[in-house]
Amino acid sequence: MRIGPYPIENPVILAPMAGVTDLPFRQLCLELGAGLAVSEMLSSNPQVWATKKSQDRMGHADEPGVKAVQIAGSEPELMAAAAVHNVEHGAQIIDINMGCPAKKVNKKLAGSALLQYPKLVEAILTAVVAAVDVPVTLKIRTGWTPEHRNGVTIAQIAEQAGIQSLAVHGRTRACMYKGHAEYDTIKAIKAAVSIPVVANGDITTPEKAREVLAYTGADAIMIGRGAQGNPWLFREIAHFLATGEHLAPPTAHEVSRVVQQHVKRLHAHYGDFSGVRIARKHVGWYLQQQQPNADFRQQFLVIEDAAEQLDALANFFVTVN
Repeated sequence: MRIGPYPIENPVILAPMAGVTDLPFRQLCLELGAGLAVSEMLSSNPQVWATKKSQDRMGHADEPGVKAVQIAGSEPELMAAAAVHNVEHGAQIIDINMGCPAKKVNKKLAGSALLQYPKLVEAILTAVVAAVDVPVTLKIRTGWTPEHRNGVTIAQIAEQAGIQSLAVHGRTRACMYKGHAEYDTIKAIKAAVSIPVVANGDITTPEKAREVLAYTGADAIMIGRGAQGNPWLFREIAHFLATGEHLAPPTAHEVSRVVQQHVKRLHAHYGDFSGVRIARKHVGWYLQQQQPNADFRQQFLVIEDAAEQLDALANFFVTVN
């Protein structure tokens, strides 16, 4: 699979997730086998670009691999300007968010709310593609409601507008994250367009990844929530797709090393105050997935000091290993 000039060596991509896929997490997932890691979404509203939150998301100088940045908004001119701004700050791929189901995003007519308005979708995609000389990709859901799955129509609009890759989450906006993802619409989209299609939704094992690729004909899969607490999933899926064999799970020593390194990177990226708070959710996910321990998780959640967090983790892993 290629996106413009960029080959995607492993067909396993980290999905953009607000508050999750920051630089430290993208870096980690790329090291553990992700073929591409897409940034958290950035607002197209220039009034928020100077905030610390946006600044933390916009720095791509130290980013490994291809720098893919997602933008969100509903006005073609602002979306085009946001694309230009991010390319000027290092983005090599611009991804457009038309998949987020969050109310605070949808009430601004952004994210998956746009799927209700194909003409506006076309205007946004056309404006962004014309504004930058890097590949533009799109992430969508299968439609607004199960009764109005218009993913095929949106995909055809995207191809005609010059979008170079399309990621599809197998749920409508109304479904949020409930129930099970469906892949029939993704299969139909793949049959309807010639650009690369990436399947997303409920892919949490190597077997599921192979099954979804075989059923849909998609060119790659995208992992979102399944990577929380389990970034090793990327290399496990990539190895299984390439060889049909399972990799051994990470050793206790590797889990200890990776978790502590991730927390150190969060402290360095955000500073001790914010880094401590952001580390809590990531460590909580690790403790659910890799080292289930509710008591230590509760203890960790109340630690206020960066050095104390690292000491507590080191002591915990010595105890459990």
